[in-house]
Amino acid sequence: MQRILVIGCCGAGKSTLSEELSVRLNLPLVHLDRLFWKPGWIEQEELVFAELLQAELERDEWIIDGNYLRNLPLRLEYADTVILLNLNRWICTWRVLKRWIFQEGYQAVGCPQQVDLTFLQYVFWDYPQRDRAKALELKDRCPNSVNWIVLDNSIDIRKWLSALN
Repeated sequence: MQRILVIGCCGAGKSTLSEELSVRLNLPLVHLDRLFWKPGWIEQEELVFAELLQAELERDEWIIDGNYLRNLPLRLEYADTVILLNLNRWICTWRVLKRWIFQEGYQAVGCPQQVDLTFLQYVFWDYPQRDRAKALELKDRCPNSVNWIVLDNSIDIRKWLSALN
């Protein structure tokens, strides 16, 4: 495992797992949110974002944390491992609300935690109904050289991490 993608719904624990893996495997960590968002929740220009992402993908080793399904096919061309955190919508929604209320957890620089109804709809409905299916569809079309690991709950995540030792 030298080029690892960590994907899943908001609140699934992508950043937490990615940080843990970065330490355990001594691999550099790239958060897509930090490439995409400028301070104040201003979107990076698409061309600039694409260039920043391409530069990261061309490195020999990395962990890239984030969904951004529009460029997942590109990231899959470079990855050797994909970890899909497939936690249920209730847990993800609870974690997103908790992170917002307590202003805790990882965030892009200059972008405080925020939640609105559109975001909650994405976490609770749109991701589970649409984006998870898109990711799994890409899994089915992915070359056999890419190892997919699907973890369905916190217990599975802990067991998998323990097995890495």
